Amino acid sequence: MHRFARTLFSAALAIGAAIAPADARTTHALALVGEPKYGADFKQLDYVNPSAPAGGELREHATGGFDSLNEFIIKGEPAPGIGLIYETLLSSPLDDVSSAYGLIARSIEVPDDLSSVTFALRPEARWQDGQPITADDVVWSFETLKQKGLPFYRLYYANVDRVEKLDDHTVRFHFSGARNRELPQIMGQLPVLPKHWWASRDFEKTSLEPPLGSGPYRIKSVEPNRAVTYERVPDYWGRNLPLNKGRYNFQTVRFEMYRDETIALEAFKAFRYDFRLENNSKSWATSYDFPAVRQGRVIKQDVPNTRPTGMQAFVFNLRRPLFSDVRVREALGDAFDFEWSNKTLFYGQYTRTESYFSNSDFAAKGLPSPAELKLLEPFRDQLPPELFTKPFSLPKSDGSGLPRENLKAAQALLEKAGWTVKDGTLTGQERQPFGFEILLVNPDFERVVTPFVGNLKRLGINARIRTIDSAQYQNRLRDFDFDMVVGGWAESESPGNEQREFWSAAAADRPGSRNLAGIKNKVVDALIDKVIAAPDRESLIASTRALDRVLLWGYYVIPNWHLAYDRVAYWNKFGRTAKNPNYGIDVFSWWIDPEKAAALGQGEAKPAR
Repeated sequence: MHRFARTLFSAALAIGAAIAPADARTTHALALVGEPKYGADFKQLDYVNPSAPAGGELREHATGGFDSLNEFIIKGEPAPGIGLIYETLLSSPLDDVSSAYGLIARSIEVPDDLSSVTFALRPEARWQDGQPITADDVVWSFETLKQKGLPFYRLYYANVDRVEKLDDHTVRFHFSGARNRELPQIMGQLPVLPKHWWASRDFEKTSLEPPLGSGPYRIKSVEPNRAVTYERVPDYWGRNLPLNKGRYNFQTVRFEMYRDETIALEAFKAFRYDFRLENNSKSWATSYDFPAVRQGRVIKQDVPNTRPTGMQAFVFNLRRPLFSDVRVREALGDAFDFEWSNKTLFYGQYTRTESYFSNSDFAAKGLPSPAELKLLEPFRDQLPPELFTKPFSLPKSDGSGLPRENLKAAQALLEKAGWTVKDGTLTGQERQPFGFEILLVNPDFERVVTPFVGNLKRLGINARIRTIDSAQYQNRLRDFDFDMVVGGWAESESPGNEQREFWSAAAADRPGSRNLAGIKNKVVDALIDKVIAAPDRESLIASTRALDRVLLWGYYVIPNWHLAYDRVAYWNKFGRTAKNPNYGIDVFSWWIDPEKAAALGQGEAKPAR
């Protein structure tokens, strides 16, 4: 933070700084596309019940373990649900995720040139010890997260030149570089942390001391690696904000830890926890025909959503010389038989993912459009010719389990790359055998990877599966100590600055980054800059599709599959409105229905808020 001398000159500077730019507009919300759904005078979200009773317990689960309550640093495994104790400057409801509404901030000012954003804080905003949330907290949070927090923050805030306290309840972020339409909202996502609480603590150390927050819940009890329970804050300052009305109804929220999802599913059937998002197609098809489902005591539903699916894939580690040749990467992709897997393992539930931005307008389709060509032509000599002449597509099979044509194509690619089969083993020019490890954390995924390994063996490749615990897995991911993993990148309705963390050369060698593949491609970096600086929706679509094409033709991953709905199961103790937000389920808009809870043998919710 800056310290101003007590002089007339410095006072004049401070007064001048507090004046909004002449072309700035003040608003209650920011929208990346069009206008915010909810006007300045909105009373509640459309999908909530403002009269929902408060009380009862929501029990959820997580796999693995945890040893820290500090989610902002690279060390340790943070407890699940820890975000419930914190608030941000702005927040996005699940029925308008491209907009951000004031939470700690009561108003936002953004000039037409997007050179800054100014937040006026709500005077009623309080920490859970009763102290007010101030501009000092915001400034300290930004500077601390950027200097000492997860590596992600340094890239995410790369174009924030400085932060300025204008008065005790007003703060301005100044931006550098080209126009960046997302930065005002990105700064609104800043987790605001209590400067006074951290003054006597080391931010960079893991700790199991319950931290001070400002959110609707606080930590009630902690059992490291076993469970964490949060309790509703009775005097939560934001209880009646339009964003929050009718939400956060549960008196307590408890997360229990399980070693893996197989054990967790059995615990759900035994009523050890209440709500489950199922990510295993076999389990969804075969493991939910138990008495409580047939009796209506457990509800099983497919809930459609409209969110972009992003990319889940087998990820090559390009830091390994074995995967440096794009022909090798393409060949290994030919060995994955999705059609057989979907029919035999997934019960036909999935769609193959053929874009990093599937289920959105940003997915590349057909040949490049004129707008995309304008972006791609300057790099023609650095891109594969096929990118300009044919649509990208993944290999398909007849689903018989013997993808002969695909394996023939893979063998031809490997031979062009200098690999030949000798005595049943794929061997390089220096007589080294082709072998690598596929690192997993979820044992359920072994059934998916094993057939893939079988096809690789037909090519003479020795691929080994290794499944380890979550702590080891996270450490190896952070250090990029793997050959291949199953990775995933979620995408929003407006791609932007996060793409640097996913694909840029700057993130490739930084421990803990999301650039798992280790991509270092100047064309990718240039297109990321175009995505971030896109001045309008049309430019954003063109630049993102161009980026999508370059990533796809780089064969950095072997794409997996996706769903356009959520598979949800829950014990029938909840009340919920008939309207579901289109982006996904907001379980914190649900409440405990007293009669249903009593029928299951649980206590009733209290009607008083």
